[in-house]
Amino acid sequence: MKKFLEGSHAVAEAVKLCKPKVISAYPITPQTHIVERLAEFVSNGEIDSQFVNVESEHSAASVVLGASATGVRVFTATSSQGLLLMSEVLFNIAGMRLPVVLVCANRAVSAPINIWNDLQDSISQRDSGWVQFYVENNQEAYDFVFQAYRIAEDPKIMLPVMINMDGYILTHGMEIVETVEQELVDNFLPPYNPPYKLDVDNPLSLGLLGDPTVYLETRYALHKTLEELLNLIPKIGLEFKSMFGRDGVDLVEPYLIDDAQVVIVSMGSVCGTIKDFIEQKRKKGKKIGLLRIITYRPFPKDKIFEYLKNKNTIIVLDKAISLGNEGPLFSEIRSLFSKKKPKINGFVAGLGGRDITFDTLEEMLKLSRKTPTRCEFLNLNKSLLSDSFYVS
Repeated sequence: MKKFLEGSHAVAEAVKLCKPKVISAYPITPQTHIVERLAEFVSNGEIDSQFVNVESEHSAASVVLGASATGVRVFTATSSQGLLLMSEVLFNIAGMRLPVVLVCANRAVSAPINIWNDLQDSISQRDSGWVQFYVENNQEAYDFVFQAYRIAEDPKIMLPVMINMDGYILTHGMEIVETVEQELVDNFLPPYNPPYKLDVDNPLSLGLLGDPTVYLETRYALHKTLEELLNLIPKIGLEFKSMFGRDGVDLVEPYLIDDAQVVIVSMGSVCGTIKDFIEQKRKKGKKIGLLRIITYRPFPKDKIFEYLKNKNTIIVLDKAISLGNEGPLFSEIRSLFSKKKPKINGFVAGLGGRDITFDTLEEMLKLSRKTPTRCEFLNLNKSLLSDSFYVS
């Protein structure tokens, strides 16, 4: 059934179909509409779930950690400073191998206070042990929820998954979304039956002290499981496609890349703009393509390398900045080429919600024709950069 849905409400409808037993979140712009709608579902009896109101995002993460440890399916959502406040618990959730699903409505982090979209919040958690997906549109945000639970709850995986969707651009944007019936989701997503849980009849402990004789091995096991996911993720995506008739989750998405002389690499909703830009340029004879990164953690370096290894010019567009260095995605793409290096250009744009338009992308192409750059900021208002601005 096709519905005209706000992105946040599309996510809430998908979560409802997954039947989580515990939902906990603290309201923060722009994710609030997700949990508001879920709270309505609980209140109206449309979902058999306990909605736990808490005093902070740290507490929300702690609630879903504890609930997941008892063997029930859980859900939470957050943004920006809320995700940062969760950070301590996020590392615990991954280290305890709990299959929590979280939707992050990506938003800039303070200071200065900014409620608009970029990717700096979730990128800051890339080393926490969570699987990270970045969606382009609201249909993907809806579809990825079902697949996130399948991946997270696989007995051989048991890791948390973070679905990242651009705040406002997607969360508050209205799109036609192809929804599905409960029976189809039930066939795709079996009831949660964890291989271990807190149980008074079969007591065990989770998250105990790991001294130097065992800690390294726990990190190694976590790392190897994430690497193994690089094989499982496309398989789940193909299974989803066979049942639902739509493309499922994948590692990357190549777009008009086979004959491209210039390839743009990026992730998130900006890729929709980039695709339109590429089609316009191709009408003028410019052979440009896009490699959209869908799975950022685990990082599909081998797949990315195969698509880019024979290209002359690679342009990486980051909506985040590793301050004092360069764009995080650019760093990882550049690290793949240790010997024969194509021309790789790194650009940062869209921070704090600044628009990325065709003019922005045109400027990026123009600058990329010059000497390779590691961290070029696009659309800077240079009139603001007086001496006093740097210390204000």
